[in-house]
Amino acid sequence: MNKYLVTRWFGTFLFEDDQLVDKRLFPKKKKQLKKYIVSLMNQQVLDEERDLLKTKDIIVSEKRLLKLGTYQSKNPLFSSIDISSDVYGFSELDLRDCMYDISEEVVNTSLSLPDYQIIQMVNAVDDLLQTANLISERLASWNVFPTDDEIIDPLSELLKSVKNEISRLESEIQKQIILIAPNMCSLIGPILTARLLSCAGSLEKLAKLPASSLQLLGAEKALFRFKKEGGRPPKHGVIFQHSLINMAPKRFRGRYARVLSSKISLASKADAFTKRDLSKELLSDLEVSVKEIKKSANV
Repeated sequence: MNKYLVTRWFGTFLFEDDQLVDKRLFPKKKKQLKKYIVSLMNQQVLDEERDLLKTKDIIVSEKRLLKLGTYQSKNPLFSSIDISSDVYGFSELDLRDCMYDISEEVVNTSLSLPDYQIIQMVNAVDDLLQTANLISERLASWNVFPTDDEIIDPLSELLKSVKNEISRLESEIQKQIILIAPNMCSLIGPILTARLLSCAGSLEKLAKLPASSLQLLGAEKALFRFKKEGGRPPKHGVIFQHSLINMAPKRFRGRYARVLSSKISLASKADAFTKRDLSKELLSDLEVSVKEIKKSANV
């Protein structure tokens, strides 16, 4: 007789051919049941599953259980087994309530990540810069006319307050970004690092981008315009803010942008996944690459 292990959200079951021979039901209290569901979602093997296995000759349908038995996802017996939650005192409402709580916790955890706090601060700085520019323009046009200081001073004080808040936010961005992306900060500075992270959506998303996509972050409108209307494609996005590119002769900017984006890509992967300090190595490699570009152009 073949033995099969089948796990559902409410318990795990051992079959000999199509006959149920043993089972382990999960706790019915929502708090405890949630833990089991999360473990299954995280591809973990449960103690209850191990407890059922008194032999190694077992067939399983999930890759999660590869260490426990022989994986046969297409075995017809698995599709024919019908295990109803109602029979064991569980309802679909129990599952719905658990999944609702789990989803809410995942969202709240994700939104509390420092990545998203930094993104909000970067967006706030952009909004304040726009406000500061509008106030400055208004003051400049107003000062053309003879004006009572008492009338114009409140607007000047508002501009000063906005600029102070921009400085405060930029200082906070620098403090936080260096903690989560030290390699990138060493390579391109904290403010540009924060802007790239904001464009990508998170450090992990940034790290998963190919260097060519990273190079054009922030230039999406120009890229879409090129694809629609033709002309010259953009060579860089927000990385143009780096002095290596914006202070270089135009003929070198594209090549510098490719080199810089490849180093940023490596730095972001180290920051997001391995946590290794590659800053000195990347800075050295960047310097060598720039020299090679200049040498190839006989500069």
